[in-house]
Amino acid sequence: MLGMGLAAIDGTIVSTAVPQIVGDLGGLSVFSWLFSGYLLAVTVTLPMYGKLSDTFGRKPVLVAGVVLFLVGSLLCAAAWDMASLIAFRVVQGLGGGALQGTVQTIAADLYPLKERPKIQARLSSVWAASAVAGPAAGGLLAGYADWRWIFLINLPVGLVALWLICRYLVEPGRAGAGVRAGARKTGVRAGGGKTEPRARVRIDWAGALCVFATGALLLTALVQGGVAWPWLSAPSLGLLGGAAVLGAVTVLVERRAAEPIIPGWVWRRRTIAAVNLALGALGLLMVAPTVFLPTYAQSVLGLGPIAAGFVLSVMTLSWPLSAALSNRVYTRIGFRLTAILGMSGALLVLLAFPLLPFPGEPWQPALLMLLLGAALGLFQLPLMVGVQSTVPYEERGTTTASVLFCRQVGQSVGAAVFGAVANGVLAARLGGDGDLDALARSLDSPESLPPATTDTLRRAVDAAVDYVYLGAAGAAALALLVLLTLAPRRFPVLGEGTGRED
Repeated sequence: MLGMGLAAIDGTIVSTAVPQIVGDLGGLSVFSWLFSGYLLAVTVTLPMYGKLSDTFGRKPVLVAGVVLFLVGSLLCAAAWDMASLIAFRVVQGLGGGALQGTVQTIAADLYPLKERPKIQARLSSVWAASAVAGPAAGGLLAGYADWRWIFLINLPVGLVALWLICRYLVEPGRAGAGVRAGARKTGVRAGGGKTEPRARVRIDWAGALCVFATGALLLTALVQGGVAWPWLSAPSLGLLGGAAVLGAVTVLVERRAAEPIIPGWVWRRRTIAAVNLALGALGLLMVAPTVFLPTYAQSVLGLGPIAAGFVLSVMTLSWPLSAALSNRVYTRIGFRLTAILGMSGALLVLLAFPLLPFPGEPWQPALLMLLLGAALGLFQLPLMVGVQSTVPYEERGTTTASVLFCRQVGQSVGAAVFGAVANGVLAARLGGDGDLDALARSLDSPESLPPATTDTLRRAVDAAVDYVYLGAAGAAALALLVLLTLAPRRFPVLGEGTGRED
């Protein structure tokens, strides 16, 4: 949980210190790469760390991830300009990718099926606590100390996590895996008989490089398109075209690899493919509350940044509670039906958001976010627990990483698509080019605008966010369609002694 906390609190604690960082180092035009660079590094390394954890074990990968994250944090604190800070944030992200995927995999290794909802809910509570504590801690450190402390504070937490992991983490699946690996190298069976000698496990470095390059080009195009350059400009088209070419090369390389980073069975197995697509749709719809709700709360409801954050944070409170109780549902009706029930509730909540009155009261969107968190807790955790339970130890890291990778890519696609939707609605309502971020900044000082103009701008923002939520509802419908048509009725769970298949 401490290791997960390093990654969880990172984004929220940094975002509040951006003004101080820019004021000290400059680089206002490229500061968004503080977040984009970190996101890119986390996302594109998830599949690689998943495969490495299946090959060499979770513990060495997790230890390497914590060490790399701490080195990146120390370097960030010593940054001398914006370019160096962005580069060191990428180093942090390289460690963060190991933290996110490996911790989720270890939870499945250490706990039997009936106990996993409790530990997964505790991991979710880390993200919930970070969503609340991160902005407050970042604001205090930036305002009363120095922004460099938001990176230095990672060191004591990470060192304690590192000590606990090294001292107490024992991987239950590694004993048998070690025997099997030794048998492959020596040509002796675990039971004493002889078998054909097999080559030492090889790392698919060519595949890893292709996956990294493809993901980097694709995510850069999605994150920066419409922000740093127009969508139909040469940079966007060049990046998307390059990602398509590299994607084709990656498929060819992975088909020929003995131990591919992204093996074909991840998509050939019906259960894993369905969960990958469903969690990708979840990442898509999550953009609506996490990115656009704070803007709505400040620009339409007139709340301050802290109050706007609390409107969103209620979702992070109901989510882990619902997740912790989800086992009482899926042990009765199965993983698939529980996820369908959760996403159906989420669809209704997302469709209800555009029906809120203008300007409305803060408790109204807060109530919807409370219900949304409860619904998504019933959706995500049963799918994660279910898909992890369908694979053996030596495939669990790759499976978990593929699910998290699809969700991260979904979030990047959602940010690009819904950003374009919001700006398009603003352009139609106000005339000319629409820019939600610029409009939100102008509404931060409403006293400088005529009342009629302020009301017009707020209604435009309200309409833009309503359309984003309708788009998120479309993503929820897509997730339901995947579960209804592609996911098997019963997940083929490997022997957990539950008395039933799913």
